[in-house]
Amino acid sequence: MRIDIFTIFPELITGFCSKGLLQRALSSGLLNLLVHDIRGFTDDSRRSVDDAPFGGGAGMILAPAPIFEAIETSSPPRPLYLLSPRGKLLDQGLVAELARKGTEQGEGFSLLCGRYEGVDQRVVDHLVDGELSIGDYILAGGEVAALVVVEAVTRLLPGVVGNEESCIDESFATGLLEYPQYTRPADFRGMMVPEVLISGNHQRIAQWRKAQALKVTLERRPDLIERRGGLSKEEVGLLKLLEQGGLS
Repeated sequence: MRIDIFTIFPELITGFCSKGLLQRALSSGLLNLLVHDIRGFTDDSRRSVDDAPFGGGAGMILAPAPIFEAIETSSPPRPLYLLSPRGKLLDQGLVAELARKGTEQGEGFSLLCGRYEGVDQRVVDHLVDGELSIGDYILAGGEVAALVVVEAVTRLLPGVVGNEESCIDESFATGLLEYPQYTRPADFRGMMVPEVLISGNHQRIAQWRKAQALKVTLERRPDLIERRGGLSKEEVGLLKLLEQGGLS
């Protein structure tokens, strides 16, 4: 899968991607990440990429000329998304959609990182295909947001994560938060792992995990339950069984 990123701080992207999962995806050829330095498409000795906003106001705005030049010269894969607090909120469903474009259709996408007070509106109106946001807060620039998108999408590419079931059985993948996880030792300072997890009864373990995922989602993110259309009769039964100690 090819992903192009346009930024004025390319080292922020390449540094992060040189470690861990992303580095392995790049080395194996599963991910083709091209990072473009917008400053390289300026036409003055100072490599200026920003200017003051028309009409006055605080801060600086990324100018249109170097951005247009960078993108038109590079011919990046489409769609091209601007990272912006005004954009569509990134969730696991959208992440999966972006990953499918790369795996099923052999396509990719591109990301434009804003900076300062934003980008010239003509970039939004005539160059990008959409805007993405990773949450309702403000960052200094779009690089961190771009890395969130890249890592979330890359995890879903076949062959990137060693055990691909871990991508299916985690928070948001099924519309629920993830159930509690434990590892050895079973007894740590008197704190015991739930007995069901060491029982060897895989059916009961699966029921316990589903019930725990429902429980934690109801407590912390009830909006996710509402988005799923509420609880099914089977899920209500699982929660009741958990509450009564029938899954221990």
